[in-house]
Amino acid sequence: AYQEIKDFEAQLSGFGTIILKYWVHISKEVQLARFEAREDTPYKAWKLTDEDWRNREKWDLYEQAVEDMLIKTTTVRAPWHIIPGNDKRYARLEVLRTVVERLSSELNFEPTPENLAKLPPLAAPAPIPDWARERAAKLGFKI
Repeated sequence: AYQEIKDFEAQLSGFGTIILKYWVHISKEVQLARFEAREDTPYKAWKLTDEDWRNREKWDLYEQAVEDMLIKTTTVRAPWHIIPGNDKRYARLEVLRTVVERLSSELNFEPTPENLAKLPPLAAPAPIPDWARERAAKLGFKI
């Protein structure tokens, strides 16, 4: 399947698509801590299933499969970006940094204050519906 993936990405790239691929890697210990935190947090518990726990038992097999995939499917036009993910905030910022870097390069756009000022204004965000505000309040969030 690896060659099919590379062929598909080459086709997309040939049509001008900019391909960004990320693998956000976390340690086994951090994954366990996150699983346990989700399990104990009512509004996050739905994200965790019995299958997640079963798959966790196969960590070493998954690690080898991931390494194989990363090596066999990275190309010049569609490289993998491996992001350390133990710190969620850092991981998110690093993904955003690489997106800006790649798009700036591919689209020949330098995000300077002058260039950013030339962009059209963003549309105003849609108002938050009452039902969403009520739900957020019940969960202890302030909007």
